[in-house]
Amino acid sequence: MTLRENKLYIYLAIIALLSWFLLRMTGMIDTQYNQAPAHSPDYFSKGYIKWEMDEFGALKNKVLADELIHYSDDGTTHMKNPVMTFINANAKMPPWVVKSETGILSSDGKDLSLKGQVVIDRAKAEGVSPLRINTRELNVKPEKNYAETVEWAELINELNITTGIGMNLSYIDPVHIQLLANVKGNYEKK
Repeated sequence: MTLRENKLYIYLAIIALLSWFLLRMTGMIDTQYNQAPAHSPDYFSKGYIKWEMDEFGALKNKVLADELIHYSDDGTTHMKNPVMTFINANAKMPPWVVKSETGILSSDGKDLSLKGQVVIDRAKAEGVSPLRINTRELNVKPEKNYAETVEWAELINELNITTGIGMNLSYIDPVHIQLLANVKGNYEKK
């Protein structure tokens, strides 16, 4: 084969090389592989909602959050304005609703750290008085139905207000709330 017979192939090779060079110059081909920063999200959700059912298909708990971000390096899940509803197996007991500014769920799902202002509410029901707990920096163990804080806590029910430093809360039947130090109360008679 002569040069004249291969002219077409030479022109095509030159055009291909020029095209590749122009793409590289304009940045459309990234010649370096960029690695993601160490603590970067691998997925996120806005307006997050999650329902968890028990073995019989009844609602066990519900989680709402304005925003949810999961990080692959440590497996943690970060939430903004989470609202968690914990349903008791005892149908007569109203659910516990826990709201906070932010929350961080551990990679194994066993530890939930609620940051900032935390409000825990239980509505009134037959034989059950309403209860509101105001505190900060609450650590929740969802599998054990348990929560605790070392911060100030305020318990408000119908006519009574009790405050203290540090709190342990078991929010399943039987409910157990313990204030740990500097406990003070304001109680009114009916």
